[in-house]
Amino acid sequence: METKVELQESTLVAPSEQTPRHGLWLSNFDVTAARTHTALVYYYPAPAPTTGFFSPDRLRAALAKALVPFYPLAGRLGRDEAGRLQVDCHGEGALFVVATADCAGEDIFGNFVPSPKIRQAFVPVVPSGEPPCVMSMFQVTFLKCGGVVLGTAIHHALMDGIAAFHFIQTWSGLARGLSLSEACPSPPSHDRTPLRGRSPPHVDFDHLAYSSAYLTGPTRPSNTIVYSVSPKLLADLKSRCAPGVSTYGAVTAHLWRCMCVARGLAPGSDTRLRVTVNVRHRVQPPLPRHFSGNAILRDLVTVKVADVLAQPYPGYVADAVRKSLDGVNDAHVRSVIDYLGIESENGTLEATPWQLLPESNLWVTGWLGLPMYDADFGWGTPRLVAPAQMFGTGMAYVMQRPHKDDGIVVFVALEPEYAQSFEDVFYNQ
Repeated sequence: METKVELQESTLVAPSEQTPRHGLWLSNFDVTAARTHTALVYYYPAPAPTTGFFSPDRLRAALAKALVPFYPLAGRLGRDEAGRLQVDCHGEGALFVVATADCAGEDIFGNFVPSPKIRQAFVPVVPSGEPPCVMSMFQVTFLKCGGVVLGTAIHHALMDGIAAFHFIQTWSGLARGLSLSEACPSPPSHDRTPLRGRSPPHVDFDHLAYSSAYLTGPTRPSNTIVYSVSPKLLADLKSRCAPGVSTYGAVTAHLWRCMCVARGLAPGSDTRLRVTVNVRHRVQPPLPRHFSGNAILRDLVTVKVADVLAQPYPGYVADAVRKSLDGVNDAHVRSVIDYLGIESENGTLEATPWQLLPESNLWVTGWLGLPMYDADFGWGTPRLVAPAQMFGTGMAYVMQRPHKDDGIVVFVALEPEYAQSFEDVFYNQ
């Protein structure tokens, strides 16, 4: 359905106290992150009769306080004297928008599907993610049913999802009336120098996941499909894997097989799974617990299509995913950083073009175990947290639901002609 959204006010919210003024150096992981804002929506149903539900004044005041420890979010994307990407931290402020919409929450979030229309309606949009764009944007939209949608857009060059949810926890805690030390007991660390390259650089592994040769080809149309993975289905998938398999590993193996079958890939051809790995505790010394940058490494698992389809399933594929993740250690991370440094010197280091994933491949991002549903601003936790829009055919998100007993949810961007076949395989294993 078409949703009419009317802007009520738009302001810049600066930190409530003086913050450091400087150019924040960005690591190679930051520079190669997608040059755009990560857009999420948080849906809060209408509460019992109350006053001040999602008061914009209360949210703005809490945001100003949260921007003190998270001051780069009030900055602007810029470049240093050498032309390298950085964040200009001068306290200009985060964009804060208040809007109203003529729809009810259940009309959209009862059976939610991410889409460009959702992104446009409920999350602020800027023409470009290139300098000198704002680093963070937030929109509170009041629905005709009394519910609220909070849209957040944080530039991916500044931080990954782990860091972004740490910020949301801090902001929401302050809105509930906590002190800063209570809302943010472990302050964020913005120093990226532990992720600097070595001199001279040493590239000891292949890093095809970062190569421009990997992400090439025409863009393809896609539909976003949402799948529920019940606790029963999840338990069944795990039971066919090695003991101790992670939820991410079991579900990713299942998605990979569904993709290969739906697309009709030749059994003798290669297929690649792109995975992401949090390296905060994999480097030596480990990064601070609340490192507030990008510390997510990309890797590829390459196997024959026949191996993805073969029995025993899904244990073989889940084991291949586990071995790939287990192989990411300090040496691997340093090799990636140095590889990206060399590419930068050669002028070939680019941000990730999400939309160019080869047709034979799948990219699965896991947001399991993240504090997505801790976003209680004083009126309860959200009923739904999800990406506002999917980017790129062949991408998938594996995400938790508000309650563990509800299982998990999977968002998949897939070519329209393969959607029915994918669904047939997904639910009929």
